Amino acid sequence: MAELPSGSVIGTSSLRRQSQILHKRPDLKVCLFRGNVQTRLRKLSEGVADATLLALAGLNRLGKSELATDIMAPEDLLPAVAQGAIGITCREGDDDTIALVHALNHQPTMIRVSAERALLNALDGSCRTPVGGLAEFLEDGRLWLRALVAKEDGSQVFETERTGPASDGDAMGRDAGDELRSRAGPNILS
Repeated sequence: MAELPSGSVIGTSSLRRQSQILHKRPDLKVCLFRGNVQTRLRKLSEGVADATLLALAGLNRLGKSELATDIMAPEDLLPAVAQGAIGITCREGDDDTIALVHALNHQPTMIRVSAERALLNALDGSCRTPVGGLAEFLEDGRLWLRALVAKEDGSQVFETERTGPASDGDAMGRDAGDELRSRAGPNILS
């Protein structure tokens, strides 16, 4: 992204990505880019945009990982809350199914996703709001949560982070969300 010429157009359907791109590079333009990976690649080849952002996992599944020209780190573009995690919902009271699903639970992922979702809940955000969050384990087993909320046009981005025991992940997420809501003001997500 750093090497794109001024005025380049980036295609994305994510307000979170749009706000972060425009905050870092206000000289770029962002256009709405929807569709599956093949559709987005076709639009790119047709010149609808100069660049787009795709999940590397999706390109890998399609055997097209060589198309990736840059792999962006979370420092460059904070991901969506719980991005890449798989969740399963069960009927309340269906103890047999709940027991089966519980056996599939990956506790480290659950801890991370719970902290990120607590952040999102505190902000009253959704997948259609410019909120980013990523919880990661540090080498000492503690949790590191990074979070942001932004205006769609990238003119304002509010960031914060928390570090603490993994058992405090939910509280860290709520606290980070409360801080961002307070700093950004009540209309940031409307």
